[in-house]
Amino acid sequence: MPRLLIVKTGDTFEDVARVHGNFEELFLAVLRPLARRHPALSLSVFDARRDGAPPALDTLDALVITGSHAMLSDAEPWSEALLPWLREAIDRDIAMLGVCYGHQLMAAACGGTVGFHPAGRETGTQAITLTEAGRGDRLLGELPATFTAQLTHAQSVLEAPPRAEVLAYNAHDAYQALRHGPRQWSVQFHPEFTAPVMRAYLSHQHEVLAEQGQDADALIEAVTPAPAASSVLRRFAERLVAGEL
Repeated sequence: MPRLLIVKTGDTFEDVARVHGNFEELFLAVLRPLARRHPALSLSVFDARRDGAPPALDTLDALVITGSHAMLSDAEPWSEALLPWLREAIDRDIAMLGVCYGHQLMAAACGGTVGFHPAGRETGTQAITLTEAGRGDRLLGELPATFTAQLTHAQSVLEAPPRAEVLAYNAHDAYQALRHGPRQWSVQFHPEFTAPVMRAYLSHQHEVLAEQGQDADALIEAVTPAPAASSVLRRFAERLVAGEL
């Protein structure tokens, strides 16, 4: 029975949560249909900010780490407590998928550098390109060589961990996807975001984007579904259930 834990690292905006669901609910919206088809798949949520010490790793088969409005560089105690736990999870070869803040956490846990991107925030529906390693990867390799994804982040992985393999990049960010071990992936983009969720995020970002010389309304108009990127979360869970990770 695969036991998959969603590690919640933050809350979304109140209006987004009210209409679309909070961060963990966006992930569960993708994962629950699979769990209904495969009752042996166990889904649970751990709120890293409120639920105390992380669960024992020997009770888990896979981790999915959510995004957050927190900044990794703030080194909040709950976030710092996750770093050795994630390092141990990777050493134990527990299947993992980190998303946005989760991507940055995994990179930091493995020796990478995370901080504010010098070009500012990346947000909206943006194009991402697979590297040669990405095209041959068993999780990302079925995606088109260039695909669109939903993104919103001010901080990035600025230096990849020494042993990480770079799977995807774009003009803004050299490390859009990394593989940290045989069964451990992280992505800066949001496979759990729908187009309406992306538009809702952009509606909150008019001021910060204007300061960067970007037009939030134009970015809202340009939002489109990103099915290839969205498939990554579903494929991770499907392959976990099938024993193919």
